[in-house]
Amino acid sequence: MANGAASAHYDRNAPRRPVNLSLNEDLIARAKRSTKNLSATVEELLAGYVQQEEARRRAADEELDQVISALNEFNERHGFLSDEFSTL
Repeated sequence: MANGAASAHYDRNAPRRPVNLSLNEDLIARAKRSTKNLSATVEELLAGYVQQEEARRRAADEELDQVISALNEFNERHGFLSDEFSTL
């Protein structure tokens, strides 16, 4: 597939097991007409989704790390804004 799913990293030799899914009957019928191996197609699409979701989460974590670093740097330079209003 051109969406990058084929390059997803997962153990392709892991054992297979049956799973129960509730899917739209019409969609399944249409998908079966488009592929010779529905299980392999779904696995490939799922691998692509997992890869994209993991990348999105890594990017969000990196962005949060950058924000925390910037706030820490600001606090080191200027102190905490709340210090001005502390009654202790």
